[in-house]
Amino acid sequence: MPQLTRRALTAGLAATLLPWSARAQPAYPERPVTLIVPFSAGGAADIAGRTLAAHAPRHLPAPSAGMVVENRTGASGAVGTGFVARAKPDGQTLLLARIGSSAILPATDPRTPYAWDEFSMLGLLDENPFVVCVPATSSWKTLGELAAALREGPGRLNFATTGPATLLDLGVRHLFASLGLPIDAGVAIPFRGGADAVAAVLGGQAQFIGNNLSDMAGAIAGGQLRALVVGTADRLPSLPGVPTAREADVEPLARIAGWNALFGPPGLPEPVIAAWAGAIARLRQDRDWLAATRRVGSIPRLLEPDETREYVRAQVALYRELAKRLGLV
Repeated sequence: MPQLTRRALTAGLAATLLPWSARAQPAYPERPVTLIVPFSAGGAADIAGRTLAAHAPRHLPAPSAGMVVENRTGASGAVGTGFVARAKPDGQTLLLARIGSSAILPATDPRTPYAWDEFSMLGLLDENPFVVCVPATSSWKTLGELAAALREGPGRLNFATTGPATLLDLGVRHLFASLGLPIDAGVAIPFRGGADAVAAVLGGQAQFIGNNLSDMAGAIAGGQLRALVVGTADRLPSLPGVPTAREADVEPLARIAGWNALFGPPGLPEPVIAAWAGAIARLRQDRDWLAATRRVGSIPRLLEPDETREYVRAQVALYRELAKRLGLV
C-alpha cells in the first residue's frame, strides 16, 4: 500500500473537520422532487402542476432529476396542503399552492390545520380568470337571464363547487351579492376538484358554475359550456364574445381570480429556495411553459419569493374581508 505523504494526510484531516455546509454538495435535487397537487387529476390545479413539472426542473442546478406529481385530495385542498406543511424541509416535497387552499381557507376557516404564512414561498406562477358558465343547452344566454332565474326561484338552482371556502364557492357567493341576491340564492353542490365540478354541470347535476377558465376552456371551446361573464378588465382574446365584469354590471367580480404558486414546507434551506427562485425566473424565457400555460387560459405572472409572500398576504386580506362582508365568518 503506498504511504500517505504528510501533506495529503494533513489535507484529509482538515477536510474531515470542515462543517458539512462548507464541503462540496451534490447539485440540487439529487432525486426527483414530489409536487403535491391538493386537488383531483384532470382539473386546473393538476394541469398547472403537470405543466410545471414538465418544464421547470430543467432550469434547476440538477436538471435531470425531474419532478413527479402526486394528487392528495380532500377537505377543499387542506389535506394535500397540510401534508406539505408537515413534510421534511429538504426540498424533495413541494406544493402546488392554490388560492382556495392557501389563501381563502386559512383566511376564512379557523379550523384550517396550517397558517397561510408558515410555508416557504418559492414563487407565484400564474393567474387564472374567473368565468361564470352554464351548459350550452341552457336557455340562459346572458348573466342577466341567470340572475332573473335565481330571483324567481331562490334556492332552486344548484351550482358546482369544490367545497366551502374555495374560489368556486366564495366567487359565486360574491357574484350573488354583486347582483343584489342573497348569498344562498343558489345551492352549492361540492365536488373533489374543478374537473369534477365541470363534469357535474355538463351532466346536469348543477345548473351553473363559477370557476377558473383553465378548468372550463376545453368545454367552452368544444361548445359544451356557455360563458356568461369573465372577471377581467378587458375581454379575453380567447373569449372575445364574453362580456367583462364591468360590461355585465358586476364590476366587483373583477376582484376574483385564481392563481398557482410553488410553496415548500416551513424552513426550507436557502440554497433550495434560491434554486427554485432561479428556475421560476427562467420560466420567463421558457416559450414552451409560457405557451402551455396560456393554452389553458392562465396568464403567466412570475414573482420572486418575497413578492409572492406579499401577494399572498394581500389575497388573504381580500378574502377575509369578502367573507366578513358576505357574513360567512
